[in-house]
Amino acid sequence: MQDIEFSFDLEAPAVRVHTREGSRDLPALWLRERCQDSVHLDPATQQRLFDPHQLDDDLALVSIEQVDQRHVDLAFSDGYAGRYDITEFRADFDPLDGAPTPVAWKSADDKSRFLVPFDSLGNEQGVYEALEKFLTYGVIIVDGVPKEKEAVLRVAGKFGFVRETNFGKYFEVYNRPDSNDLAYRAIPLGPHTDNPYRDPMPGIQLLHCLENETSGGLSTLVDSLAVLEAFKAECPDAYELLSKVPVRYRHVEEGTDLIERRTMIQTDLYGNIKGVAYSPRLDYLPLLGQEDTRIFHRARRRLGQLFSSAEFQWKFRLEPGQLQMFHNTRVLHGRTSFDPTEGFRHLQGAYLDLDAPKGFYKALKRKFNA
Repeated sequence: MQDIEFSFDLEAPAVRVHTREGSRDLPALWLRERCQDSVHLDPATQQRLFDPHQLDDDLALVSIEQVDQRHVDLAFSDGYAGRYDITEFRADFDPLDGAPTPVAWKSADDKSRFLVPFDSLGNEQGVYEALEKFLTYGVIIVDGVPKEKEAVLRVAGKFGFVRETNFGKYFEVYNRPDSNDLAYRAIPLGPHTDNPYRDPMPGIQLLHCLENETSGGLSTLVDSLAVLEAFKAECPDAYELLSKVPVRYRHVEEGTDLIERRTMIQTDLYGNIKGVAYSPRLDYLPLLGQEDTRIFHRARRRLGQLFSSAEFQWKFRLEPGQLQMFHNTRVLHGRTSFDPTEGFRHLQGAYLDLDAPKGFYKALKRKFNA
């Protein structure tokens, strides 16, 4: 969170906020809506006990009395007067809403910072530290997970609520030539986002290795934040195109036909990079004119080249008892091919939505800082 300071003009009157972008007066309506007394704001739920939508639009701040460095008494033209803890306003100026600042990484960066001992997840402090790593880097590798079926659900339950899909509450990843998804074959899988055909896409994927008797089948991970920074610097027009023109994604199996349209590059409401929806096995070129189709194709081809570049793609062997948990729309995953006649390669996977771990992290942070 950036440094925020507040000052008060007792004559005007006005409450002024100072950020690195400059200074501005906080609107009277904005302040009135954020009244903090227990008559208007339930202390337990932090939900309002009044309807702020019905406030007069010409409401004004009529007086300010500073109590101390944190507290100020404000009175308004509608007759309301109340005491405010001004530090409560800081959260309104935090675009990450209390989450740690994401740190982009490349293939040569130190991966030991991703490691989390399974035993550390037995207490809240360990879970908090693991969540902080995950929200910072988009991935953690949990070491020492019991090599037992459904252990992936035990780990998932430490962080949030398992999201059940047509693949089940959890899914089995081993070679099945007649499977309903190419992930369950021995073929190589390039860097991709899982399930871009869903709304919403799964926010988090977990993959737990139970057995790995093959020399191939190496896991790959790529941080799209690092790739998109490079892509935007190299090809700003292509970056803009892929963040504005939606494409169609589809998954078909017996009893299921899932289709969703979204842009390949995902940004938030402020234009900040969130990640990608990228899966060459599942996407379709948007219907554009001849030349625009070529331009779009060149853009996605270059993006794919960067995702597969040794500069960005981390390639490693996921050992039995290890579990990778990654932000599905930020960190792309893949796998090299393997020979199933060498031995058995068996992973179990599950999905979580992103909101629960983020909310859990912020609740633990508030608890530990209290």
